[in-house]
Amino acid sequence: MDFSPTEDQRAIQEAARQFAEAEFMPHSAEWDEHKIFPVEAMRHAAALGFAGIYVQDDVGGSGLTRLDSAIIFEELARGDVAVAAFISIHNMASWMIDRFGSDALRHKYLPRLTTMEMIASYCLTEPGSGSDAAALRTTAKLDGDHYVLNGSKAFISGAGTSDVYVVMARTGVDGPKGVSTFVVEKDTPGLSFGAQEKKMGWNAQPTAIVSFDDCRVPVENRVGGEGDGFRIAMMGLDGGRLNIAACSLGGAQLALDTAKAYAETRKQFGKPLKEFQALQFKLADMATNLEASRLMVRRGAWALDNRDPHATQLCAMAKRFATDAAYQVADDALQLHGGYGYLKDYPLERIVRDLRVHRILEGTNEIMRVITAREMFRQ
Repeated sequence: MDFSPTEDQRAIQEAARQFAEAEFMPHSAEWDEHKIFPVEAMRHAAALGFAGIYVQDDVGGSGLTRLDSAIIFEELARGDVAVAAFISIHNMASWMIDRFGSDALRHKYLPRLTTMEMIASYCLTEPGSGSDAAALRTTAKLDGDHYVLNGSKAFISGAGTSDVYVVMARTGVDGPKGVSTFVVEKDTPGLSFGAQEKKMGWNAQPTAIVSFDDCRVPVENRVGGEGDGFRIAMMGLDGGRLNIAACSLGGAQLALDTAKAYAETRKQFGKPLKEFQALQFKLADMATNLEASRLMVRRGAWALDNRDPHATQLCAMAKRFATDAAYQVADDALQLHGGYGYLKDYPLERIVRDLRVHRILEGTNEIMRVITAREMFRQ
């Protein structure tokens, strides 16, 4: 058991950190305030291999591990939580095509997805099925050499901007065994998008409903076999949960670093805040909880990389623990700043707003507990 990053991982971490500090961090407040989706900045990230981190290299991917991915997303999120989180979703959708798509489908889309010439969205959640994802009602009926899709998806990141949508739709019986996965291109007739949602955070990425009205998708755009879609979606989410947890770590680490610097310079009652034992204890607990979260995320990533039979449980546990802990760290950092933390002069209120949704998406933290308990009783 070796907790030291390899020399390559240290180089990857440093590259991601330098990139995020130069390309994301200086613009993060502006992107949030003006709701700018920074496509060109994300393409610069793709040029470093961050848009296809664990996609195979024959289609332009980096061919790295889930542990490498966790390290990368933590660093990217220090620069901007919302943008890093979107890149993580793009990676998840691209991996699903790479892992389960036909060779023709892989070569059709992935060379452009790994450069972010094309941008991908993941479409599972529906207005009537959130946590109960297997109850989805969007249908895909076979008609000759096409499937005809009807229905809608809710809370889709990138909706209206993304070029391809990895969509889970019902091709068969009720429940998880009747779901299949499809790649739907943006300009497909019958595909439309709702108004942009007005959100608490994640303002640097668009979110809207995606609707399908007799939307015809070629049979060759099915990912995997009929009925495999729910399993594919859940396998994608194992890694997606780790990525979102890693993004939480990055945002919370910036919040902790900001609070530490503030405690060193801010004086009250004639001495720096860092000399008050109550605040020392608070900062110590924040640092401890972040380190525990980081260990859980990287343990889950190792489990995925090594196909550990308990990987799904470990990913759920890491997502639940890390996103809860990171949000609390960010909120505590804001509190330590007093009224200043509530101002947009500091990044803290933005980090708190952006991290809040991580406890909801990729499976709510309540569902993470359901998964954890279910896996416990299977053992």
